[in-house]
Amino acid sequence: MSRVRTNKWLCVWCAALMCAAAAIVQAAQTLRIVPIVHDNQVLVSFEVADGYTSDVRDAIASGLRTTFSYDVELRMIARMWVDPVVATAVISTSDRYDNLTRQHTLTRTVDGREQDKLTTESEAIVRQWLTALDKLPVCRTTKLDPNRDYYVQVSARVQPYHTSMLGWTSAIVGRSPFTFIP
Repeated sequence: MSRVRTNKWLCVWCAALMCAAAAIVQAAQTLRIVPIVHDNQVLVSFEVADGYTSDVRDAIASGLRTTFSYDVELRMIARMWVDPVVATAVISTSDRYDNLTRQHTLTRTVDGREQDKLTTESEAIVRQWLTALDKLPVCRTTKLDPNRDYYVQVSARVQPYHTSMLGWTSAIVGRSPFTFIP
């Protein structure tokens, strides 16, 4: 009797593990991250490929302020301990759609400071603005140890919370490793 119960629990745990692995693979395919070391800086580009869903489009069209938030962490890989954080950045990109003028007011903040603002009527520009960022400076290379392994981790979420980026989840996380060679 206990052997049958043990086998059932083992099957349940295996199924849960398979679901978690599938979610990780889907997040990795959805969130593309490219770290670059250039001009003594670590620059990060990323894109949420499936982030502009019909739920997000409907929320924007209704006039709700829609915000994509990204938490970017640069971490050093530590073999025996928790990976230490080298640098972080918090990016928010917001869209406020005016139904009367049919214009989108886009705002991007980095670490709480407004970095860029744009007004447009193009949905393609809105999609690009909300779901992608190109060459964000994360830190100077003087903070990095030569010939060490690092990774950039990006956590993405969308507000209002009833909308979702992948149809069933409200946040996705992806990471991309690199080795710093000066």
